[in-house]
Amino acid sequence: MTSTDMKAAVKKKYGEAALGARSGNSSCCGSVSSHACPDPVTSNLYDSTQIQQLPQAALLASLGCGNPTALANLSAGETVLDLGSGGGIDVLLSAKRVGPAGKAYGLDMTDEMLALANENKHKAGMENVEFLKGEIEHIPLPDNSVDVIISNCVINLSADKDRVLREAFRVLKPGGRWAVSDVVTRGEMLPEIRQSVLAWVGCIPGALEENEYRGKLAAGCEQIEVEPTRIYRAEDARQTLLREGIDIAAIAPRVDGKFMSAFVRAVKPAAKQSCCPPTCCH
Repeated sequence: MTSTDMKAAVKKKYGEAALGARSGNSSCCGSVSSHACPDPVTSNLYDSTQIQQLPQAALLASLGCGNPTALANLSAGETVLDLGSGGGIDVLLSAKRVGPAGKAYGLDMTDEMLALANENKHKAGMENVEFLKGEIEHIPLPDNSVDVIISNCVINLSADKDRVLREAFRVLKPGGRWAVSDVVTRGEMLPEIRQSVLAWVGCIPGALEENEYRGKLAAGCEQIEVEPTRIYRAEDARQTLLREGIDIAAIAPRVDGKFMSAFVRAVKPAAKQSCCPPTCCH
């Protein structure tokens, strides 16, 4: 899949999710039209206290794989940027955490999601929130302007992850934090199996292998952590794999434990280094 094809597929998928949320339908990696979401990737990510703080449409439009706001250490007065903010669920939760003195930005390229996010912002009565139109490979914010970057199952959808990381660490302040939920893989597997399962786990096949993710961040970043939050089994993807004509029993030993949602952390160096690697520095 080319970069252009992937962007078109993501726009279509997330546009449908936004329209479905307006109709009261929940979003899943496997479907955007069902009222119930049994998908273990996208279900049960937010606790009841968080759910009560949010407009229902923000929850229904979520296609995340984790809860970065629960895992990121956000402080009052900080500026937060959510890459691929969708219906705004993580932006709204972040805005509450950073308070009136802070700011929460959401960046999304899908018009339908941006419209829904702004509706949710007004419903929530949040003044310290702003949604921006753009691509995560080209962030429309100045250098050294953000304290924390979060994202929820979106980095794996980009065909140019190196560019995403360069842009992210460009806009981070020295000492700023990368704190994203993402789908990653672990270890080697047959390409055809990886593609089939990732089509379910990550909505679009594009997740990085865990050590490759670490390596990209290590080019110029500190305190790198990849913390598994959900580990997926072949049985979780039964319906998708059956549609692909794949024998679940046969591939289970080569799939189980190799696909997971993870919380990925890294820190931009506080002091500019004498040699600035291309991946994480500007």
